Amino acid sequence: MWLLNNQVKKLQKLVVIEDDPGMQSQLKWGFDSYDVVIAGSRAEGVAALRRHEPCVILLDLGLPPDPENASEGLAALEEILSLAPHTKVIVVTGNDDRSNAVKAISMGAFDFYQKPIDLDILTLIVSRAFHVYDLEKENRLLSRMGKSALSGMISASPEMQKTCKVVEKIAPTNATVLVLGESGTGKELIAKALHDLSPRAGERFVAINCAAIPENLLESELFGYEKGAFTGAAKQTIGKIEHADGGTLFLDEIGDMPSLLQTKMLRFLQERIVERVGGRKEISVDVRVVCATHQNIEELISAGEFREDLYYRISEITVKIPALRDRSGDAVVLARHFLTKYANEMGSVVKGFSADALQGIEQHAWKGNVRELENRVKRAVIMADGASISCEDLELMEPDAAPSAVLLNLRQVREKAELAALQQAMAMCNENISQTAEMLGVSRPTLYDLLDKYKMRDA
Repeated sequence: MWLLNNQVKKLQKLVVIEDDPGMQSQLKWGFDSYDVVIAGSRAEGVAALRRHEPCVILLDLGLPPDPENASEGLAALEEILSLAPHTKVIVVTGNDDRSNAVKAISMGAFDFYQKPIDLDILTLIVSRAFHVYDLEKENRLLSRMGKSALSGMISASPEMQKTCKVVEKIAPTNATVLVLGESGTGKELIAKALHDLSPRAGERFVAINCAAIPENLLESELFGYEKGAFTGAAKQTIGKIEHADGGTLFLDEIGDMPSLLQTKMLRFLQERIVERVGGRKEISVDVRVVCATHQNIEELISAGEFREDLYYRISEITVKIPALRDRSGDAVVLARHFLTKYANEMGSVVKGFSADALQGIEQHAWKGNVRELENRVKRAVIMADGASISCEDLELMEPDAAPSAVLLNLRQVREKAELAALQQAMAMCNENISQTAEMLGVSRPTLYDLLDKYKMRDA
């Protein structure tokens, strides 16, 4: 068994980018438990990266032609991370070149080591780099495997998971659903999930925003019109409701629907028939209806702006989406998702968030919810100078370390702090059990007990 494990380990590629022949020999000899590939220049190093796709690279910052300020080494680092952002690059510097080592770390290097070489210490750093790479690779795989059944919905919070379970239960039915939530919380994603998880998934999903279409046009958009029904009606045109026949109709911002049109919509929901504008023929339609609004419907009813009987028709089942500020740990999870998305799209070397940025993301109120978070992260990926996004890049205030309001019951205080720390650590470690346990300073069995206690562990 030992021989087999050792043989597997030797297959791990370690690329060494070093121009000094003596140092090349020393490193090749010192790392005999790896398959060492030597590159003598930036160009050779990049070629080795493309050919071997190594997990770890040792990079001498003092590459020629400019060994004094290591600009060639930093340029090599930037190119390597742009081509393979998950690769762990350990930079090796001269004894008097600490400033460039610090700069390399800010650019995204995994670690640095100063000459003269102590192979025992450097071996430990390299071994740790391989270990971290394997953990992150496993984490990415688990993240892909553990995606929610709700397409496009990314969440780790108990609050949002509860909402997702409700959606999964009601999706196969034909019940009319009202989705409630603040702007930017993902109401259309929930509506789309209700369609995708239903027997109607192979049919059309038709969405219309009731607040975005002028009042005098909304009726014809929904119900269609006959030729000559009004000026400009040159031909018969079916509406959104007919277009969704067999599938799902999503009425976004239904709270903004005009009062007169609410009456016609009520009849459609009761009878499932439509009459085009200017027509007399009743047309049967088989469609599942999902509605959404960010407004308080009950207040609209009290103000006489929304029909109470229509409200009961559209809310056979109500799904409430919690605001981002009420979704424990989700802000960090979503921020990481958006960073990866936009860094890949833009070819950016940005790889993560600084500690103050993560804390700032957790503390920010996110009044614009997920939409605001996505916009800020996208801008930060564009504007960031190094490999880490800071609070300044996100245009967030520095994290506030002031304590929150004090509870009087000590058990409640402990449980509240315990749950908050657990949720935050799980989010920051991408739900990696080993890293979360290490961050919290507990053993893996203890962490599993905590996850069970707060019902955060999958059955």
